[in-house]
Amino acid sequence: QVQLVESGGGLVQPGGSLRLSCAASGFTFSRYAMRWYRQAPRKERELVAGISSASGSTNYADSVKGRFTISRDNAKNTVYLQMNSLKPEDTAVYYCNARFDIVYWGQGTQVTVSS
Repeated sequence: QVQLVESGGGLVQPGGSLRLSCAASGFTFSRYAMRWYRQAPRKERELVAGISSASGSTNYADSVKGRFTISRDNAKNTVYLQMNSLKPEDTAVYYCNARFDIVYWGQGTQVTVSS
């Protein structure tokens, strides 16, 4: 049974930090490229960051470059998103995504940036 379980979301003040985790099971994690997406109210889902399966190369949306860092631990079947200098516009549900021959999605975790 394939599962992607996100955690680490919550309420944080502007300028604060959060670290999201996505624990994977039921498939060969190391073969899959991993991505974080987000969806704010009344907006389309957008790609935030991605990390490849092999080289670990990363890419980021322009809006989060320099503030967010994606990483993975293949021994723990987990991908992370370190989010620093958070802004109110980062408020969204954040989703974990795994893609290789099949695409899998997690259920999402809410991140709210507000004073």
